This record gives sequence, structure tokens and C-alpha cells, in this order.
Amino acid sequence: MNRLLLIVAVAAFGALGVFIWNSNRPAGLPGVDLGAVSAQEAGDVDTSMVAEMTLGNPDAPVTVVEYASFTCPHCGAFHANEFKRMKAEYIDTGKINFIYREVYFDRYGLWAGMLARCGGEERYFGIADLLYQNQREWLASGDPAGIAGELRRLGRTAGLEEEAITACLSDADMAQAMVAVYQENATADDVSSTPSFLINGEKVSGNNYPEVKRLIDAALGG
Repeated sequence: MNRLLLIVAVAAFGALGVFIWNSNRPAGLPGVDLGAVSAQEAGDVDTSMVAEMTLGNPDAPVTVVEYASFTCPHCGAFHANEFKRMKAEYIDTGKINFIYREVYFDRYGLWAGMLARCGGEERYFGIADLLYQNQREWLASGDPAGIAGELRRLGRTAGLEEEAITACLSDADMAQAMVAVYQENATADDVSSTPSFLINGEKVSGNNYPEVKRLIDAALGG
């Protein structure tokens, strides 16, 4: 029997969604279903456990927020190429405060986000890099059990213990909180596609790094 855990608005579909956990989910992982219901109850979820993932200088004059999904191929392309340039030029030099926010368009993106957070804030971006570098491989089967197994393999590659991976991926409270944070942020920032960027609040949709760079440089007075 399925148990309703979270009511959440899914901005990407322009509709409301319900996250449902299936009793026969593979390897302790959550399943996802979508349906039309009220999203008001999402505000009752305790989201204090969900840390904001950041890089760079928190006191920088420019804040860049990226909204991305671990299952989005355009996001994977950005992180394989343009993100490296952004990191070298702006993040590592302390010119910007970079914030990464996960978007969940499907169950697999949520599972990947849960795995990425399994190593804590200090290991988050390293695991995120692994997920993007191996995106085609871990999504290739299209099968929930196969994808679950691939995510576990990546977790072990990242140095996580099997017991820790299981605990992270079966943490229903964390999953609820993560989805509630996503819903709140995406609604507030009117994000409906990935990747999307906010440069001091100005939005750029799509993998358009030249425009992101232009806005960063303008905000820095360049």
C-alpha cells in the first residue's frame, strides 16, 4: 500500500504534484508519482535539515544561483564544460558567491540529490561532479532498480560506506524536506526549466554561459 508523504507544487509542469512512496521501491529508494492536489501542506514540512550548498565567497558582491537537475543533459553539459570556467574565473578567486539548488523533475533526480548530500556539505560538490560525469551511465537502464544500483555504485566510488548510503537513500524526512525546499525556491524564483541561473536576482534560462558571464562582469563593474 502506498503512503502519502508530501504535497508539493511542481512548477516545471505548471501543475501540482504528490510524492508517493511505494512499498516495493527498489533497494529502499523512494518512488514518485504526480497528481493534482493542494500544495498548502508543503509549508508544514521541517526544512531546517536541508543545507544550502555554496561555493566561493559568501561576502562577494555578486551571488550566482544555479537551478539544475542531476538528470538534465543540458545541466550535465554545463558542468562538464562552462562550470569549470566559472569556477576558475569567479568562484575560486572569491569574486562571486555561488549557490547550487537541486530541481526534481523525476524520482531519479531526487534519489541523486539524496546521494549527493550523503557525504555532508564538504563532500557534496565532489559527489555532484561524479553524478554529472557519469550521468549517461547511471541513467542508461531507465529501470528503477538498475538506476538505484548505479547510484549505490557511485556512492561507493565516492568513498561512502554501504550502510551510510542505505541510510541516506531511505531517509523519508530528508526527502520530504528537500522537495519542500525545491518547491519553495523554484516558486519564489519562477524557475520552470534547467539549467536556470540568477545573477544578483536577474534570471537566465538555459545553458547560456555567455549571458551569465556578461551579467556577472557587469555586476562586478567590468
